[in-house]
Amino acid sequence: MKLRYKALGVHLLTATGAVLSMLAMLAAVEGQWSLMFLWLVCAFLVDGLDGPLARRYDVTVNWPTYDGVLMDLIVDYLTYVFIPAYALFKSGLLPGWTGWIAIIVIVYGSVIYFADTRMKTKDKSFAGFPACWNMVILVMFALKPSTGVILAIVILLTVAMFTNLKFIHPVRTKRWREVSLPVALAWVFFAGWAAMVDFDPQTWAHWGLVATSVYLALAGIVQQIVPESRVQRLG
Repeated sequence: MKLRYKALGVHLLTATGAVLSMLAMLAAVEGQWSLMFLWLVCAFLVDGLDGPLARRYDVTVNWPTYDGVLMDLIVDYLTYVFIPAYALFKSGLLPGWTGWIAIIVIVYGSVIYFADTRMKTKDKSFAGFPACWNMVILVMFALKPSTGVILAIVILLTVAMFTNLKFIHPVRTKRWREVSLPVALAWVFFAGWAAMVDFDPQTWAHWGLVATSVYLALAGIVQQIVPESRVQRLG
């Protein structure tokens, strides 16, 4: 197959995220939260695959007609932000005014973050929390913390989007990638498991979600505290 058609195939793969987001939204409207998250996990997998493939087949050169970055941002906003925010609001986890505050700060803050040209750092990590609300809200569905805890997390992470705190990209951040990538894949496994058992509080998947989420949330910040050059000297 010619390289240009492989590049086109990558664009078409990215576009499937729009279909997956529609399927997730239809499930959300019906209150089928487990099914919604399963579709979002599928979209998360697609998002993890299309980036490396886009770079491998150099889509900007071999099929420049389509803007893969723009397409990816559109799909990401739907699957990472809009649909999870809707689920948080309609599920009852945040009742009354707390739900209104959460969805407003999530969708408003995230669209500004997505448009920020400074969102990527030199080592391909994210500057500030990368609006991965699909991951955060799935964990909230699994653990069902109190209203106050959920609202505090939402506000803190929204503020964190506009800080210099670093959050790793499990695929593109080279430092610790041999750990980060398996942890991210484990998160996908635990997320799918938790959704398939309808977030049964007795499932061990919840412990896996907590452990992998803590690593993915804090790894970049730890890297800031302990610079790579220092690690090399200590080694």
